[in-house]
Amino acid sequence: MTTAPADGTAAATAPATVAVLGLGAMGLPMATNLSKGFAVRGFDIASERLALAERAGVAPAATAAEAVSGADVVLVAVRDQAQLEELLFGEGGIAPHMARGAVVLLTSTVGGAGVRAVAARLAEAGLGLVDAPVSGGPVRAGEGDLLVVVGADDDAWAAAEDVLGAMASTLVRVSDAPGDGQAMKTVNQLLCGVHIAAAGEALALARALGLDAETALEALMAGAASSFMLGDRGPRMLQAYGPGGADGVEVRSALSIFVKDMGIVTAAAKGAGLSTPVAAAAEQLYLQGAARGLGACDDSSVITVVAPEKG
Repeated sequence: MTTAPADGTAAATAPATVAVLGLGAMGLPMATNLSKGFAVRGFDIASERLALAERAGVAPAATAAEAVSGADVVLVAVRDQAQLEELLFGEGGIAPHMARGAVVLLTSTVGGAGVRAVAARLAEAGLGLVDAPVSGGPVRAGEGDLLVVVGADDDAWAAAEDVLGAMASTLVRVSDAPGDGQAMKTVNQLLCGVHIAAAGEALALARALGLDAETALEALMAGAASSFMLGDRGPRMLQAYGPGGADGVEVRSALSIFVKDMGIVTAAAKGAGLSTPVAAAAEQLYLQGAARGLGACDDSSVITVVAPEKG
């Protein structure tokens, strides 16, 4: 937002006003981080999340429409395409309440085809879409240390660039087309989902062979077999065999998220005519986990799908 001083000196750029809709595991830390440099209003249907946001310096709004009124950038953190469309265009949707020229900054992973359709509908109303799915988890979200991959036209990119910069340590504009951010995130999630599943299989095998699992994890992380997901999820995978089982492990990323995301991956691959057998096998592990009641557990609990017994 640019303002021109009355004395005719050079115009100054005022910080954007940001609305954050969805104050869940990722939305709340993103809102908290952004409140350090922007005026941020937040809304969530859960009153306890609104209370947490207010204590963190985010101005609470009574409704989504109130949150977006006058906002330059509306950051949306929802679960899936259905929630996105309901939020924007459903009964009580926010699109009619947004200022012309404002942009929706979509941080969720919902798949490319639906995002392109949403972008077209928003454009008809004079609104932009920044397709910017994020990676990194809640802790990094609160530190402005996310990977953000973006598909957005020049106008939408310019409107949201400062906000994106405050969210990300790595900001990659993959193209000027909404939907391409989702495509890039789909590729990212293929690797993430496979790596978590492979880490679970490896540590389950170490246990089955009679090795000390913590020693095995330390050795693996010191060599070519190491990966971010092994190092991050590995310790929690071992905790899943503790007294509290999978239910006793801190939930940093629910298994149900990878049920959704690996479904997006395999559907995208099928649509592109590409065989992805490794991703398909990983998807089955997450689906089995959900069927066993692990959907709300940390995704590291996938190890207990591979090897349910303590061993």
